[in-house]
Amino acid sequence: MELVSKQFFAMHKEGKKKVARDEVKPLGYYDTEHTKKVRDWKEVFDFTLQEPMIIPHDHEHREMWNQWPPHNPPQMKEVCQQYGAEMEKLGHKLLELIALSLGLERDRFRGFFEGGATSFIRLNHYPPCPVPDLALGVGRHKDAGALTVLAQDEVGGLQVKRKSDGEWILVHPTPNAYIVNVGDIIQVWSNDKYESVEHRVKVNAERERFSIPYFMNPTHDTKVEPLDELLSLRNAAKYRAYRWGEFFATRRLSNFKKLEVENVQIYHFKN
Repeated sequence: MELVSKQFFAMHKEGKKKVARDEVKPLGYYDTEHTKKVRDWKEVFDFTLQEPMIIPHDHEHREMWNQWPPHNPPQMKEVCQQYGAEMEKLGHKLLELIALSLGLERDRFRGFFEGGATSFIRLNHYPPCPVPDLALGVGRHKDAGALTVLAQDEVGGLQVKRKSDGEWILVHPTPNAYIVNVGDIIQVWSNDKYESVEHRVKVNAERERFSIPYFMNPTHDTKVEPLDELLSLRNAAKYRAYRWGEFFATRRLSNFKKLEVENVQIYHFKN
């Protein structure tokens, strides 16, 4: 996967633009993404694990299909699909551990991902930045899905916000290890037992860097709300229910254009 990612981003711009994504074709190559209305210093390639990925759009459902480069890099599609299958296995193992930690049945979360999950994998490339103090590879944000499993190279750049004092702490790369971020959906399902972490990505003045996050998301029709088993008179639901597909589709709009209003967040559904 690391080799395929480097080979893809080493292609000429015109070659990458042959699989460019837009609002109509939201999977593929992109180099002008925004996070919280600020353009990121990066280029990406997105692919879904289950085709077609289905999300709501204008009171209908849109089918999202992968776009693969027609010739280069060699075996990119096969390598990405194999990696995606292994990430799905790992993701379900992690969800089982989270379920057990909450006193739930091991497979409590599995049903939310069966029959058309909206999970996807992103190849990230962060070119060297001449003014690293004035730009970010990815601006501060929280991941909206269930889990993010991140492979980052030895250069590093991921920072998380420390809750106690608001300081940004660099996550030093550990060789042959993944970084696992709990997303907003787990925060809602657990009724704040787990909390998604605010994070951002720094850029480097001299070295390019690469990362590969796997975003584990449920089916588009999943109703996200605190789980009944975790609620009681002393622990009332802290969130109102929302549909994941509609939430996901709304969040993706800000990737392509600056919105006049704040992008939807889970705290908009706080009770």
